[in-house]
Amino acid sequence: MKYSNIGGQAVMEGVMMRNGGTYAVAVRTANKEIAVKTEEYRSIVKNKKILSTPIIRGIFNFVDSMVLGMKTLMYSADFFAEETEEELEERLEKEQKKAEKKAEKLKSQGKVAEGQAILDKAAKSAEQERLDNSKRAAGENPEEGKEEEKGSGFLMGATVTFSIVISVALFMLLPYFLSRGLQMVTSSETLISIAEGILRMAIFLGYILLISRMKEIQRTFMYHGAEHKCINCIEHGLELNVENVRKSSKEHKRCGTSFLLIVMVVSVIFFLFIRVESPVWRLIIRVLLIPIIAGVSYEFIRLAGRYDNKLVNILSKPGLCLQALTTKEPDDSMIEVGIASVEAVFNWKKYLNENFDAHYDLTDTSEA
Repeated sequence: MKYSNIGGQAVMEGVMMRNGGTYAVAVRTANKEIAVKTEEYRSIVKNKKILSTPIIRGIFNFVDSMVLGMKTLMYSADFFAEETEEELEERLEKEQKKAEKKAEKLKSQGKVAEGQAILDKAAKSAEQERLDNSKRAAGENPEEGKEEEKGSGFLMGATVTFSIVISVALFMLLPYFLSRGLQMVTSSETLISIAEGILRMAIFLGYILLISRMKEIQRTFMYHGAEHKCINCIEHGLELNVENVRKSSKEHKRCGTSFLLIVMVVSVIFFLFIRVESPVWRLIIRVLLIPIIAGVSYEFIRLAGRYDNKLVNILSKPGLCLQALTTKEPDDSMIEVGIASVEAVFNWKKYLNENFDAHYDLTDTSEA
């Protein structure tokens, strides 16, 4: 196995692949075509020294992954937000009536211009929604080219922040409060810390098990499998085609599932040995240590992805086993989407020539 530097994630009916500062999203649209979008990604940190410093780089890579993941997921989801014409017209009619009532009230108060502005805005919004819905029906993404609109950055930041807060509350703080109940039966902080770690792992594994049983999520997990299989295919020196991808493994050591499991394990170790007497400071320390825990976990995942030896493989085994829940075998149409995403950002023929002594003609191949 040879490290390729590409990684990605599943999105709604598609796959996102990232290679360095470039990413691509490939989506199987409602009309069964594959839509591919390729863009440059700008990290939240521009300083190269910071991005190359162990542990610190993991903190910012984690945030970058969250932002990019949310952005591409929202992009893919918009392909499938289509309403029927009847549903759309019914909703727009209700909104028009509300706008007319507001306008009439303002006009009765002598605010004619303000009332007319509300009617104009409602008409413009309805026209845009009809246009967007027709684009979705044609397999196009109505948000194409709108990413830089005012307010989109704030919405993205708010969404990512909310996700992080919920994750911290569920996986870090809830186990702490639940474990405090053991103070009624023991005064040993060691036992309470061990119980907290067990509860944290149980909540995490329970959450993964629960979402893995949802039918809507299972298709996403199939695309997750397609993403892994595409990367495994080229990293094991095989030509990137449907047949080779199909027989490749759906588990990968650099997977985000493995990363989250490592975060849980590292947090148990940290909180077992770093203790303070004050209950308030215990909570504060748990929150403050989260970036460091993420950074340490990133270094392990990075190491696992670059080296293929017995020790690394043994340590990676739990994460690979957990991926049995978060990856499913994809069908050929999903594999085609994964291949399209890879090829948009990665010159796999050049990679195989350089790393596996392959012999592909690169004359007509643009370098990704």
